[in-house]
Amino acid sequence: MPLLLLIDDEPAIQHAFKKAFYPPNYETLTVRTASEGVALFAERKPDVVVLDVNLPDSSGLQTFDRIKQIDARTPVILITGHGTTDLAIQAMKRGAFDYLPKPLPFEQLRELIGRAAEVSRLMNVPAVVAETTPAPADADALVGRCPAMHEVYKAIGRVAGTDATVLILGDTGTGKELVARAIYQHGNRADKPFLAVNCGAIPEPLLESELFGHEKGAFTGADRKRIGKFEQCSGGTLFLDELGELPLLSQVKLLRAIQEQRFERVGGTETLQTDVRVIAATNADLEKLVAQGRFRSDLYFRLNVFTIALPPLRQRGDDIDLLTDYYLNRFASEFGRPVPIVSPEFRDALRRYRWPGNIRELQSVLKQGMLKMSGGILLPDVLASLQKEVAVQPVEAPTSNGAAPAPVATVPNRPALDWDQFIAERLDAGSRELYSECLTLLERQLLTRVLERTGGNQLRAAELLGITRGSLRHKLRALGLTIERSLSADDDHAD
Repeated sequence: MPLLLLIDDEPAIQHAFKKAFYPPNYETLTVRTASEGVALFAERKPDVVVLDVNLPDSSGLQTFDRIKQIDARTPVILITGHGTTDLAIQAMKRGAFDYLPKPLPFEQLRELIGRAAEVSRLMNVPAVVAETTPAPADADALVGRCPAMHEVYKAIGRVAGTDATVLILGDTGTGKELVARAIYQHGNRADKPFLAVNCGAIPEPLLESELFGHEKGAFTGADRKRIGKFEQCSGGTLFLDELGELPLLSQVKLLRAIQEQRFERVGGTETLQTDVRVIAATNADLEKLVAQGRFRSDLYFRLNVFTIALPPLRQRGDDIDLLTDYYLNRFASEFGRPVPIVSPEFRDALRRYRWPGNIRELQSVLKQGMLKMSGGILLPDVLASLQKEVAVQPVEAPTSNGAAPAPVATVPNRPALDWDQFIAERLDAGSRELYSECLTLLERQLLTRVLERTGGNQLRAAELLGITRGSLRHKLRALGLTIERSLSADDDHAD
């Protein structure tokens, strides 16, 4: 569980933190002075620090600077009282994760600490390259021995020690973020921050502010100055995921920021200098987007200096067996269960399936297969039962040329879910991720039913859901959902 360190001298805030952030989700340590906080930080190496900038034995940014000298990567969230906003902004420029004014808005604080813990995980949990070292139990390891993956490993080795911009290409779920993290962890900036921005999950009006920051009053709702990722991450590595979703206007500023390491905040006139290494990833065909006028050719050429292409899972042969064994061992540890026996028929079915959702879909199938199986052995009938639960397409027999035919993506009709039964089953199974499991299942049910209503039209579904089309696509990818439909005029227009 993430380790949270609070450095604040107010007993009420310490009490509130211990009540809000507790096992199994968090372990929370609290101290009242800067000296105690710095000593405990050095001893315990927490994942996230929440720091009051006015302490009895320190003030301003002294404590922040001491923490950053010990480990510049640890996300530090500042909490500020009256008259300390300027100090907080200065700290943001020097690499603080974010800041909140007192009194603390609990929901915003919880969301912020959750994001900071995830950033800490991305920096510290190894993205182990296969066959270099044994993968720790909590590692999201790059696993594979096929020739295409060996080319990926060699490419990581060639580029990691440089500051070159890297473009990672690959279908959804192939592991692009893992490659970005491996480049960062094996590179010259591994002791500096690593921040990730999903360009497809942030509403277009807010994306430029997320990257470059904004001045107070720059637009409606801009009630304070914001420090963007390019400024916050100076000296470190910035990972831009789903780059193909980046709006054209933002592409202009991104090109300048990469080429010149200069930018302006939204609504500002001051030119700011930064020092950021950019790693970008997309599942889109950027050359096609350039031809359609939806992606700037000069930005594409600037990003395409060093490209790493990840193969889809269906082209990785025996790697499917390696990945199956790796994830079953990992999930068994997570669930507190014995590693299941995998029948030859089950392995054969996995190899013949085409995996449109790639590794992310394999993870989903294996995890739910472990929860559905009986007798400690995975058999092909588990795959058949999962077809209704996780939208797994049927395994296809090979065609005459030895290749499996293209899968038919479907959004299946579903019976009403018995939530009481589901929650009881998960509690009996000893789940420690019940909140996440329920939310994931709810999103899966909601999205599939709305897409059924719209006949698979993503634009109309996004309108009904009250989210952007980019957000809908991101959710579909994250859940491993695919849909079958004819391209409608609305969707074509929206692209």
